[in-house]
Amino acid sequence: MNLNKINIGNLFLVTAIIMLLVGLCFGILAAFTYLYPNFLKENIGFISLRPLHVSSALFWIILGGTGCVYNGIRSILKIEFSPQIAFIQWCLWIVAIIGIFYSYFTHQFGGREYWEFNPVWALPIAVAWILFIINFSKAITNVKKWPVYVWMWVTGIVFFLFTFSENYLWLFPYFRSHFVTDMTIQWKVNGSLVGSWNQMLYGTAFFLMDRISNSKQVGKNNLAFAMYFLGLFNLMFNWGHHIYTLPTEKYIRYIGYAVSMTEWVFFAKIIYNWKGSLNEIQKNYHYYPYKFIMAADIWVFINMGQAILLSIPAINLYTHGTHITVAHAMGTTIGINSMILIAACFEFLKPNLFKNKTNSKYLNFIFWLLQLSLFIFWISLNIAGIKKGIWQMSENQISYSKMMETLTPYFIIFVIAGFGLLISFFAIAIKLLKNSTNSLIINKF
Repeated sequence: MNLNKINIGNLFLVTAIIMLLVGLCFGILAAFTYLYPNFLKENIGFISLRPLHVSSALFWIILGGTGCVYNGIRSILKIEFSPQIAFIQWCLWIVAIIGIFYSYFTHQFGGREYWEFNPVWALPIAVAWILFIINFSKAITNVKKWPVYVWMWVTGIVFFLFTFSENYLWLFPYFRSHFVTDMTIQWKVNGSLVGSWNQMLYGTAFFLMDRISNSKQVGKNNLAFAMYFLGLFNLMFNWGHHIYTLPTEKYIRYIGYAVSMTEWVFFAKIIYNWKGSLNEIQKNYHYYPYKFIMAADIWVFINMGQAILLSIPAINLYTHGTHITVAHAMGTTIGINSMILIAACFEFLKPNLFKNKTNSKYLNFIFWLLQLSLFIFWISLNIAGIKKGIWQMSENQISYSKMMETLTPYFIIFVIAGFGLLISFFAIAIKLLKNSTNSLIINKF
């Protein structure tokens, strides 16, 4: 096998798309358990379906981000990396994924939230990430002036390894034996890991904007770097609002709240930019990478508004542990991260879709079905979360089972919207994968 002829970036993207499809299947099966608690209970059950869905979604984002970075290195920076190291990295991920799925199917748990698999399968992921850092570092050493998206990629890659390692401190008896410390680290890690891959994906968004506009100004202007440093500040300290409910030092909560409120700067900037972007929308609306970046921008606006509200302690007290948290996670994962990744897949995999009017109409329909389904999905979870939050803070509570029965209508809507997401993502993924064989061979960009 001549690895020099394989487009490693697109190999990661194709693998990521497959993980997206797998995650969607597990997600819809898990959603059915909300309506039918005994569904597949004797075979696999919600206890395995949920982590199978969550892990698949995480791998879609992480592998997709890795593919985007490799493609960005080669196409924009005009520098090469070691295809041998990248291929070994990909093989280690495949080993880890197979092992993790085996762990879930056989109910061999032992990890922490979102990483619930047997910890032994974290080793190939860690080694793969170290190889990623080595490959990336060698490739960018000779680049004198880094555009902002390279800084974001560096930040995301380095912080991911640090935070992923921190995620396994519970293996040491000292941390495991102190409940509050263990929970603090666990919840802190979950927030910081999201910040890490967000840096990789937001960097990809800047990269795509430079590429679409054909001007290298987006990645080099002062405002972009100012936003990057504010994002880095949030990555390092924004996790504080995740631990409001734990009996930690008050100053940690104050810092977490203060840092969370700096997100208003992002919020205001999005509003300010929106009016000025209308002409760009009209000019580039037909171009699918741009269309999905535009959708991600709208979902950033929605989810950042929600995140700011959830960071207020009085509101966080009601929403913590409810479906509102799930809604926010889904809005971020699907609305922001997935939209950016789909835009990147259209750009890098280069499916031959744009000259065919039938394809264009079909994909436009799928695009809007995806956005509408996601919005209904998000709304139904938020309403269910509000009702549960009121119940859990009520002095005169009805039983948990009766409370859950009152949420059934919202779960029905949630499942129907989930089918809309399933159909939309499958349609997009199939269109992208049809051209995947050709895209795995290196061509000049």
